[in-house]
Amino acid sequence: MMRLLGLLLAGGQSTRMKTDKAALSYGARPQLAEAFELLSRHVDRAWISVRADQVSEKLRAGFPQIVDGRLGKGPIAGIIAAQARYPDAAWLVVACDLPRLDGATLVDLKSRRDPRRLATAFLGAVDGLPEPLCAIYEPASREAILAQVAAGRDCPRKFLMNHDAALLKLAHAPALDNVNTPQDQEAARAALASSGAA
Repeated sequence: MMRLLGLLLAGGQSTRMKTDKAALSYGARPQLAEAFELLSRHVDRAWISVRADQVSEKLRAGFPQIVDGRLGKGPIAGIIAAQARYPDAAWLVVACDLPRLDGATLVDLKSRRDPRRLATAFLGAVDGLPEPLCAIYEPASREAILAQVAAGRDCPRKFLMNHDAALLKLAHAPALDNVNTPQDQEAARAALASSGAA
């Protein structure tokens, strides 16, 4: 298999949260630090994905960064920038707003990775749709992603839906519960506290 690198997506605007989701804490440290450490344990090397205006921010400046380029909008811009940096590697891409993501879920994803396909991803427990922000993108996906963006489509979920991806059942559904609103944040904190993880 191609070597596996990690990309933590941390360049979002956090519009619905109204505060930087990467700076939220569910334990002793900001979520960005917790998620980066988790991801780093499962890949050869990891980076955070940032917008150009975030490079010098105090929270993000201490991490290795890959800066979004001009191609694509949103998460897919980060994926494109990472693939441009190391086009011969596979990328484990994870969003930074998954406070309940655990090592077992990443181990499961890696163990069932199919490098013959363009990507490997979980299916959402609620909607049954591919989850693009906890997924492995193989080197061969690069041209197809660029073609999709050139056609005006920036959605990584639709990329997985419309291309040859291995789609897996998620064993622990809460692992991919993302936090977009203050209500989501409180629910995640309560769940982590009750499980003893926080």
